Amino acid sequence: MPLDLSKQPRDPEAPKGRPTPKRSEAQTQRRRASSAPADRKEASKRQRETRRADLARQREAMASGDERYLPARDKGPVRRFVRDFVDSRFCIAEFFLPLAVVILVLSMVRVGSLQNIALLLWLGVIVLIIVDSIGLSFRLKKQLNERFPNEPKRGALAYGLMRTLQMRRLRLPKPQVKRGERP
Repeated sequence: MPLDLSKQPRDPEAPKGRPTPKRSEAQTQRRRASSAPADRKEASKRQRETRRADLARQREAMASGDERYLPARDKGPVRRFVRDFVDSRFCIAEFFLPLAVVILVLSMVRVGSLQNIALLLWLGVIVLIIVDSIGLSFRLKKQLNERFPNEPKRGALAYGLMRTLQMRRLRLPKPQVKRGERP
């Protein structure tokens, strides 16, 4: 007896087209459908394999930008637009880590003038990142409201700002647009 697993709703007044199965038959069909493994070890092994396959698909999607297998935080047209918007621009924040290493080395040197320069560089870099982030957030918010007026945009701005803090070649999902291209 094939089960009717169609997703379309059926009129409650219409006949279902088959007789009601006996309880024992229905229970055996439910047990057969679940096909649970016999022991706990086998169940955990299956679960590990499926999780490993899902993670491999996600890693591949992160590298290629395949929307179907991306994690939930990266899915959707709004997030895709935010990624493309951020990746198409030059952001000062993406150079924070290399600059921080240089400034740290300068501050370790036992020359007073170099240490003062390092402190001024810290201040300058932080101010530039804040100004750049504020400007980016205003432009991104405006573009999101124009392009996606009826879609939820919760967390999209923070998603974009966090993406600017990563160096371009280390960003995941990989950038799909070149610098200077408009999304």
